[in-house]
Amino acid sequence: MSQRLAVIGAGWAGCAAAVQAVDEGFDVTLYEMASHLGGRARRVDIEGLALDNGQHILMGAYTECLRLMRQVGVRTTLDLLRTPLQLIHADGSGLRLGAGRAAPALLKAIAAQRGWTRGERLALLRQATLWTLRRFRCAPELTVAQLCANLPVRVRDELIDPLCAAALNTPAHRASAAVFLRVLRDTLGSGPGSSDLLLPRTHLSALFPDPAARWLERAGARVRRHHRVTALQRHAPHGWRVDGEAYDAVILACPPGEAARLCRPHAPAWAEQAESLSFEPIVTVYAHADGARLPQPMLALRSHDAAPAQYVFDRGQLNGPTGLLAFVISAASPWVSRGLEATAQAVCEQAHRELSRYLRPPLRVIRSIVEKRATFLCEPGLQRPSATIAPSLWAAGDHVNGPYPATLEGAVRAGVAAARLAAASLW
Repeated sequence: MSQRLAVIGAGWAGCAAAVQAVDEGFDVTLYEMASHLGGRARRVDIEGLALDNGQHILMGAYTECLRLMRQVGVRTTLDLLRTPLQLIHADGSGLRLGAGRAAPALLKAIAAQRGWTRGERLALLRQATLWTLRRFRCAPELTVAQLCANLPVRVRDELIDPLCAAALNTPAHRASAAVFLRVLRDTLGSGPGSSDLLLPRTHLSALFPDPAARWLERAGARVRRHHRVTALQRHAPHGWRVDGEAYDAVILACPPGEAARLCRPHAPAWAEQAESLSFEPIVTVYAHADGARLPQPMLALRSHDAAPAQYVFDRGQLNGPTGLLAFVISAASPWVSRGLEATAQAVCEQAHRELSRYLRPPLRVIRSIVEKRATFLCEPGLQRPSATIAPSLWAAGDHVNGPYPATLEGAVRAGVAAARLAAASLW
């Protein structure tokens, strides 16, 4: 008879844990308090359009995301637009990596960068070479700002700071340099295609959570929506009861506060550590301009005190109607404090300054979405909670201790790892 395993929370980590647990031979039940799966990367309906609660970029190095997507039937070659890494501004300046191995392509892209002086390009080339020679390692106490302090201001403003905000959702002066370099290592220091951008051509729920739910149900697993777990109790000798139902093992794939609520009577130290995490918001401003079409599906923007967005996505080139744009503000605490109306107004002004050749006024704001607890603040020396909570009780999520910041790949890897830990412990 199969061992029974409950996964509580059906975000990307929970869906990954459930799929992997079925592969490991468990009889799986997946609990989700909402009507939809996907957590902080899911579909939202805006004015009749199936869009997302935020923009998520995948990378070629996201091997576990891609593996599980394919396993549950996602057509990754069709549902993801794959291009070499390009961080291009509307005026054509920026980095354009060619095909092939990322590290040589990066050096060529830096050398060919438009808009920078020869000294600025050489400074970044020297720094990139130094990071490579040091195997993308640094002192754990360094911030990204300290790591890059000797780079020219323009290089930091136009490349490092927006890249850090996108990868870690943490301002450079607070972000962990060690984690930043680890991300660079895996995207630039791996094999061909690892640095490629993978832009979703469908809404995020269709990219993994919904196909995962269908796959699980076909495999005999149970997916219980609209069920917020209220009680987690010990069940002799080594199992657990989830709202009174007996299981041999449990994976808490819910947000850290919710996981802490459930496990506090059994693992108070773990609960305290989970609740000590600080979080940073991300804001997405959806706006529409008739007939607008950007030169790339994604453009970098010049962000500063009066210009909030770091990137804009042309959803008309992905999975939306022509003219629909999504402006992304990472590390958004300062703008959230100003209010969504002021933020949206600042985005419109920024768009008309930087994208005027592609926009015919007016630019109409459709909706601004703030994900208040989008990711944990990825600061130097951060102690994240362990995947092991108690006997037969594990945690999964992008907040769990691991090599990645709060990304889809980090969440999926944490889910897979928790299912494998459960299998190794029980068999």
